[in-house]
Amino acid sequence: MKITGLRTKPFEIEMWRRLGDANSPRGRKRWGGLAVFLDTDANLTGVALGSPGAASSMQSLCELLIGCDPRGVRGLWQRMVDQVFKGGNEGTVNDAIGALDVALWDLKAKANNEPLWRTLGSSSRRVKLYASGIESPLSDDELREFYTSMAKQGISAGKLKVGLDREADLRRIGIMRDALATSGKTPELMIDSNEYWSPKQAIRTIRFFEEHFDLTWCEEPARRWDYRGLRRVSRSVKAAVATGENLNAINDYVPLISNEAVDIVQVGVGTSGITGAIQVADLAYGFELPVAMMNCPGNFMAHLAAALPNHLAMEFVDMGWEAVLTTDQRIEDGWLVLGDSPGLGLQFDSDALDRHAVEEFSPDAKPSPWGRRRGAGLYIVGPDEPERLPDD
Repeated sequence: MKITGLRTKPFEIEMWRRLGDANSPRGRKRWGGLAVFLDTDANLTGVALGSPGAASSMQSLCELLIGCDPRGVRGLWQRMVDQVFKGGNEGTVNDAIGALDVALWDLKAKANNEPLWRTLGSSSRRVKLYASGIESPLSDDELREFYTSMAKQGISAGKLKVGLDREADLRRIGIMRDALATSGKTPELMIDSNEYWSPKQAIRTIRFFEEHFDLTWCEEPARRWDYRGLRRVSRSVKAAVATGENLNAINDYVPLISNEAVDIVQVGVGTSGITGAIQVADLAYGFELPVAMMNCPGNFMAHLAAALPNHLAMEFVDMGWEAVLTTDQRIEDGWLVLGDSPGLGLQFDSDALDRHAVEEFSPDAKPSPWGRRRGAGLYIVGPDEPERLPDD
């Protein structure tokens, strides 16, 4: 079997609710994606979802793969990483490597005629979920409705966006807790400040929350590379520090893990694809640290999560990706149960892709369209204040 070519198709969908965090509290309701198809001469096609900005890098890197057997996934991953050695697998280049790597793993499992979770060596098809609303723009009633809907599916763990108004955050943590309690289980509560705080701000605020709630983890309480600050937070609060969502590769994690700056290691498709995430998860395992899988369209990274002996829980966002794709999975009592379809169990609806195809994306459909909010790490800018300083 040989790789013969790459096809991509950009699309844009409207999400079921507005998503936002401390850096973009008003949020957005549009999302742009890239459908990726890696073709072979064996009438098999590997699929993946990618970042629209990575399309040109994907085409360039695919030249390294043409004529190769896609089943040698880890070797082909290394070939791509070696190719970008000077600039590193960063930014859109990393997005391109990740998407191609996912498509290669999809092909490998399809060639084996088995689901990817089996190809990756898992003995179980089940992955524990936690609910993540990315819900800063939602009202209290909408917040309650979202987490209650998660509880109805047996999900008892949830993560709330915080950072701009600690009294409002305290109230909303309580709303999330009470909604998740309707599952009949003891809620597990997490918070995520998206690198908005300085370490001292984080310690002061998390301690305030911990006077009222038992927090499982606090996510990105300081900058992603700040191992001194993250370690200070970890040693100063009861909750675990979770981070890694915005790191690209194993070399980014080594300073955090070796300096005891992370308690829960977060990995995802952004960790240089499935192959890169395996490397980081193995590193964490060697240090007796749990990993938590980040969300992704169609939850396809659950195949890897199922195979990791140190996996804690996977983020479940549920925001409307079903507009263009279908998946072979279901939720059962708070667990994602993967199916038996070969590969990722993910299929694009070609008619839906055509309906949602775009040549140019809406301004707020791009990844992180607003960047980091002013005042981050310096002073608190309230949710009702402008997210950007006015032009001079």
